[in-house]
Parts: sequence; C-alpha cells; structure tokens
Amino acid sequence: MLISSDFDSGNIEVLDASNPRQVRLAMRPDLNSHHFQWFHFKVAGMSPGQRYGFSLCNAGQSAYRQAWSGYDAAASYDQANWFRVPSRFEAGALRFELEPREAQVWFAYFEPYSRARHDWLIGQALEKAGAELFACGKSIEGRDIQLLRIRRTPEARRKIWIIAQQHPGEHMAEWFMEGLIERLQDQDDAELNELLAQAELYLVPNMNPDGAFRGHLRTNAAGKDLNRAWQSASEAESPEVFFVQQQMRRVGVDLFLDIHGDEEIPHVFTAGCEGNPGYSPRLAALEDEFRRRLVDIGAEFQTAFGYPRDEPGQANLTLACNAVGEEFDCLSFTIEMPFKDHDDNPEPLTAWNGRRSKRLAQDVLSVAAAMVGTLR
Repeated sequence: MLISSDFDSGNIEVLDASNPRQVRLAMRPDLNSHHFQWFHFKVAGMSPGQRYGFSLCNAGQSAYRQAWSGYDAAASYDQANWFRVPSRFEAGALRFELEPREAQVWFAYFEPYSRARHDWLIGQALEKAGAELFACGKSIEGRDIQLLRIRRTPEARRKIWIIAQQHPGEHMAEWFMEGLIERLQDQDDAELNELLAQAELYLVPNMNPDGAFRGHLRTNAAGKDLNRAWQSASEAESPEVFFVQQQMRRVGVDLFLDIHGDEEIPHVFTAGCEGNPGYSPRLAALEDEFRRRLVDIGAEFQTAFGYPRDEPGQANLTLACNAVGEEFDCLSFTIEMPFKDHDDNPEPLTAWNGRRSKRLAQDVLSVAAAMVGTLR
C-alpha cells in the first residue's frame, strides 16, 4: 500500500501505515500559518474487498475542530465521481473505513477543483461563454489570477462582480464558478439575455491559486488569510486582493458576491453587510429581496441558519463582503456552501458536492437577472 499527496491540492502526512486497518495520518498546516483542515491523498496498492481504516490523528487540533461532527470524508476511484464514506470523530481523530472495489482510491475533505480543470474552465469561458480576459494578476508564486468580463453591449450600466476561493480549501467555490460559466454558454437563455442587456459580469474563478495548489485550508503562500486583507492589501503579501481592488476601483461595483464554503454549518446561507457604517434601508431591502427570491425559485438555500448578525456599525471591514459593500454602497454578500450537506435537502451518498454548487450558481444568476434593474 502506497499513500501519496505529492500532487495538486494534495495534503497528508503518514505517521504509521504498518497496519492497513489502522493507518495513522496527519493533516499538514498551511505554509507560514497554523491553519489546517484540508486533506487530499491517494491510496494505491489496495486489495479490493479487504477492509482499510484511516485516522486523521490531529483533527482535534484543526482550525475548526467542531466541524468534524456530522462530517463524512469524500472519496473517489477515478477523481471524477465522488461519494461520501461514513466517518466519526472520536478521541481527537477523524476515523473512516472502506472496503475498496478498486486498487486505488482518493480521499479528500471535499471534491477537489484542480488547477488543470481551472485552466479548462478559463478556456470554456473564453471560447464558449463570450468572456474576455479583462485583466490578469499574479499570485505570490506567479500563478495567474484571471479576471474575466462578460459584456454583451456597451450600453450595460451595471457591474456585477463574483469572486471565488479566497480560502483555498473551499473548492466548492470554483465548482460554483463553473456553474456560472456553464450557464453563460447558452445564448438563448432569456433570463441571462435580460441580465446581460443591463449588466457586465466580472468573474474571478480562483482568488488563491497558490493556496489551492499547495493544499491549504485558508491562506495564500505568505500565510495570509485573503478574506481578512481588504483593508491592508499589499503587493508583497496579498497581491491577489490588491489586484482585484485595483480593478474594482477602475470599473465600479453594483453587486458583489464572494463565494465560500463553511466547515461547520450544514446549510447553504448568505452573510450580508448589516454591520457596516453605511448600511441603509435600501441595502437592507435588497438583501431581503435577494434571499427571498432564492427561496422562491426553489434553490438549495435557506435563511434560518447562518452566522450571527453584526450589530450596527460593528462589521469587520477586513472581510471582502463588508469592505466592498461599504466602499461601493452596493448589495454585497458572502455566499456560504457546506462541506457537509445541505440538511434541508440531504443527499447522503454525495452530501454537498460540485454538482450542487454548480446548480446553486445558476439559480443565483436567475436572481441577479430579476434584480438587476433595482440595484441602484
């Protein structure tokens, strides 16, 4: 049996693999940071039908140790079709077992979105979705941060920005972006045509390519949490945010969506800007309408569970959602998807996954189309 993680988004350390029924592993912390929770590794040389057991022994010291309750690890035999393996958190370790039907299997915290698929997605956007490469930034390690623009008419006045994967372990965020780009390829979509008659879309499919490639949970190559850098972005330590802020100030923002995943809460939800100093009845009404419309169209979304609301004037303005909403006086949301399942509509075999992330994105486009005329 061979356990490896020397690949895109791989993360594991082998502590003891001498007993296949009790393989002891550990998650590697982010570079230059204490955060860890993401794992992704391959097990080869297995005997189909034999039972194997795995323990992530440092799960109790991870960034969100409460998140392991109710969580099941993701697994795949082909890196294309992912399923969940019943898991349990006990004695500070995440434990799961499998009787494989093939000689090799991949395990991950969530269905990974690879850099190769990212490159394919950019190609799809440019070739089939009518996107253009509006600008391109660079990460600390020199990876491209593509800013795509979808513009159907020069008369479109509104600017809608959607960014994803500031936190690199939240791979559901780029699956969401794939859902957007997939729907944008339909030139006969009446809702999208109405949206694009009034708005330009600005998309950043992956804000943190270094962290994603390295198998980080939360930070970039400098150990910086990008979603805590929106008041202090620098070319040295957070060039990813610095680049996007420059482009926003060049273009303007009328709607901003920051796409994330939440480790603990088994629901899809949004976080808004109610704590911002500039929060107004107009913005409150827009937030309520956005949430209501998502519920009304039957999206996998709910409003009962989420983060505690900020008190007036007490927002953390280092977060993208709050910083952009305050600077541009616009409707601004963080959209959170679960690492577990959306408990309002559970799918035990897959839990929340890439397919459902894509579908949510397409529903969000419908809401944006319905609201584009009232954003200002």
